[in-house]
Amino acid sequence: MDSAVVDVDELVEFWTLLEVDRELLIGKRGATALGFALLLKHYSRHGRFPRGRLDVHDVVIDFVARQVGVDGSVVGSYAWSGSTIEYHRAQIRAHLGFRVATIADQEEGAVWLAVNVAHAERRPERVREELLAHFRAQQIEPPTPGRVLRIVRSALRVAEQAWSLRISQRLDPPTVGRLLNLLTPEEGAVEDGVGESGTVLGSIKSAPGNVSLESMMAEIGKLQAVRAVGLPDGLFADVAPKVLDGWRARAAVEAPSHLRRHAQPLTLTVLAALVHQREREITDTLVELLIATVHRIGARAERRVTNELINAFKRVTGKENILFLIAEAALAKPDGAVREVVFPAVAGGEQTLRELVHEFKTNGPVYRRTVQTTLRASYTGHYRRGLIALLEVLEFRSSNTVHRPVIDALTLIRRYAKTANLTYYPLGETVPVHRGTAGDWSDLVYRTDTRGRGRVARMVYEVVTLQALREQLRCKEIWVVGADSWRDPDEDLPQDFEQRRSENYRELRKPLDPTVFIDDLRREMTDALTALDSAVPSLDWLSITDRPSGAITLTKYEAAPEPRNLRRVKDEVQRRWGTIALVDMLKETVLRTGCLNDATAGSGTLDVEVLAERLMLAIYAYGTNTGIRAVAAGGGHGHTEDEIRYVRRRYLTRDTAQAVAIAIANATFAARRTSLWGEGSTAVASDSTHFPSYDQNIFTEWHSRYGGRGILIYWHVERGSMVVHSQTLRASASEVHAMIEGAIRHGTTMKVEGNYVDTHGQSEIGFAITRLLGFDLLPRIKQINKVRLYRPASGQPDAFPQLTPALTRPIRWDLIEQNYDQMIKYATAIRQGTASTEAILRRFTRSAAHPTYQAMLEVGRAQRTIFVARFLRSRELQREITEGLNIVEAFNGANAVIYYGKGGEIASNRQDEQEMSALCLRILQAGLVYVNTLMLQDVLAEDAWAGLLTTEDRRGLTPLFWQHVLPYGEVKLDMTTRLSIRTTGPASS
Repeated sequence: MDSAVVDVDELVEFWTLLEVDRELLIGKRGATALGFALLLKHYSRHGRFPRGRLDVHDVVIDFVARQVGVDGSVVGSYAWSGSTIEYHRAQIRAHLGFRVATIADQEEGAVWLAVNVAHAERRPERVREELLAHFRAQQIEPPTPGRVLRIVRSALRVAEQAWSLRISQRLDPPTVGRLLNLLTPEEGAVEDGVGESGTVLGSIKSAPGNVSLESMMAEIGKLQAVRAVGLPDGLFADVAPKVLDGWRARAAVEAPSHLRRHAQPLTLTVLAALVHQREREITDTLVELLIATVHRIGARAERRVTNELINAFKRVTGKENILFLIAEAALAKPDGAVREVVFPAVAGGEQTLRELVHEFKTNGPVYRRTVQTTLRASYTGHYRRGLIALLEVLEFRSSNTVHRPVIDALTLIRRYAKTANLTYYPLGETVPVHRGTAGDWSDLVYRTDTRGRGRVARMVYEVVTLQALREQLRCKEIWVVGADSWRDPDEDLPQDFEQRRSENYRELRKPLDPTVFIDDLRREMTDALTALDSAVPSLDWLSITDRPSGAITLTKYEAAPEPRNLRRVKDEVQRRWGTIALVDMLKETVLRTGCLNDATAGSGTLDVEVLAERLMLAIYAYGTNTGIRAVAAGGGHGHTEDEIRYVRRRYLTRDTAQAVAIAIANATFAARRTSLWGEGSTAVASDSTHFPSYDQNIFTEWHSRYGGRGILIYWHVERGSMVVHSQTLRASASEVHAMIEGAIRHGTTMKVEGNYVDTHGQSEIGFAITRLLGFDLLPRIKQINKVRLYRPASGQPDAFPQLTPALTRPIRWDLIEQNYDQMIKYATAIRQGTASTEAILRRFTRSAAHPTYQAMLEVGRAQRTIFVARFLRSRELQREITEGLNIVEAFNGANAVIYYGKGGEIASNRQDEQEMSALCLRILQAGLVYVNTLMLQDVLAEDAWAGLLTTEDRRGLTPLFWQHVLPYGEVKLDMTTRLSIRTTGPASS
């Protein structure tokens, strides 16, 4: 049977018999009519005939049979071979104007693929789709699947050879020699078969360590090694990013011995791609190390000083009484000695006064001065060597002249970096003045020497310049040449925006005229505030009055009645199918959805079934965190550890794992019965889960909220408990960009129109971006009592009288109008993915000051006002958001059950391994939900069980449960055993 699930829309669109189709059925009866109709619609849908009964889904057979007027079971009587079916095929070809592909057609198709597709797309499944579409456009019936696969492989090979020859010819002999030298091990070094030990290539491939001076120096060494190769500029200018990424991934997973076996042009091409990409990645890493190191210097200095002062600090109480007693005693005996008059007047005497003086000294400017002095000492004594070396290898630029003094200051620092015994910059030297030299630091930067001359202290100046550089890097006001994430922010924007202005506005569904956008937004604000103002007197859960703690008081709604019968339904699931091993849930998902079909399409000499089994074992090993060694040790599957590891390195890539998860989600959506689950959801809930992980890397950070080191995995889960997106984040990362990224790039068939988030997943910028991208941000705001509502217009102080205590200033519409086009450009960049959402949103941090950021804030404030007004007025919306977030919290609860190995700690310092763990966990969760969905539908298809459900039961029904699942124990993978689950179509009945 075709593993792809067929939904109602596909049945109606592709399998409905038209009048012209029915004319061909004249004279045909029973099985002959049904078989002919299936051949006709299958050919119209796929451009080829089904190879047999199993190529056509049961749902499709029943749907077509009802139109023909026969029972679907008669299809078993149709002859799938012989003269009758050959006559039917010829009749259908003639009717549709198709012909069988000749040898010449196949050769032409291979050439066409190599030139037009395979040069930019290296995934076999996508190339195959393009070939079939090409044949269909030419009205040619494609050859057999085996022949199609050979054509695809031939085209990929020819295109790769052409690219390799072209790239290698752009390299001069010295560069060729340096690239090949990367594969030469040092004397005594031994290749380990996975990476490489003792080679420059191994160093270039290695992941960065944690934030430290040693990591900084190691990354600088890598960057210098990469640059020493001397790749020419523009080497890959005409290469599609996906192709370049494929070459880079290939070089990253193959050992030097494997790379040496390739033809030299291919070896040079993949090595050059690796070097090219790693130069950008290492540059990004150095920028992140700079930002983290400068922050760490300051944070450690403050912590050290604070601890010292806390130990010495003793708060003196009754200061006002002490002052009165001292004054009274002094006035009574103005000529007396202090020790005889003042000290006895105070309880505790001299010691109390000493403590009072110490308290004053440990507050205010003295504290700040102590921190600054400690920071300078820490920088000078330890970190300076690495930071100065970093400034030597990175080139900083800015498109804004306001930040030019910081760039000039870096030039000055580099010029005197190696000058010893230099306390002050020389007299007459021009020292750029920038934001960092002012304020609290000015007294330490600008000093007076022993001759009374004004001087600039070199070490302090370096510290404040690095702090200013950090702040401007974080919002990309200053950027780095040769970086990727930290590149020129103008490169993040679509370069053809002006040429495609109308199309870009249309794709975002936004008007070209900014006044139309503003009028719509202002009207929504006015309507929302008016509705809330009118409703406040009748809302017993809401009051808006002047209060120091905040104007808004919102009481909690009553909890909904608990479902009473869901436990019985889940028990019935366990009674029917028993305790199911988690690996069997994954196997059943793979066999029913075909989610591994694309991953195994380019298996080469490895048998497809064998590859699929090893992929499942690798996914299980990563998704449960038990590891490949433990999974292979059981031996209940016939695959060795080395075989599974090879498949993991060669086939289980990040893109592959994402595609598998997406395929499972889509299959679940298609399999759902609308009578049980309702119409398809258009909202997702998103939240993060903290996972402990190894900390000898730059990605793992300490998280104060969770009280430990680790990373965050950010999930997007729709209301039916199916995960549609996942991503790994630093603990310090903003969750706003992750929310946006998942909502617009989840890749499933679901259309996201709303996103539930907790407080940390929303911001004014988040509201603005989601407004521009066309979906609703629906947060649960913890301190909603302090939220301020903005006015839609000025000059109307008496408008919305019930809301006055919560109202603030009007929105600055003029700022939005002036920067409207630029805001649309940023929204287009996020939608098109010209850069990562995180990189683009760096422009919109608190330290930014450019007008577009200010305009974005105004849009966000307007949109948040609309949301809060709706939220306060609607109990339904409040309950909807809470229920949505409860779903993702329950999803997080399943993580501990599935991801149980090694105590739930991600046991790797490599970011790609951490990402793979998250993706495989997502696949296992998705498989669990998919199979549970089918089993629940099987049980509830019976009237006795369906009638048992109350309204509360249906509201609380979820396929996310695991009481019947066994994630532990020996891994036994038997592809011959299946779960007996009755499947029905996705019809609403």
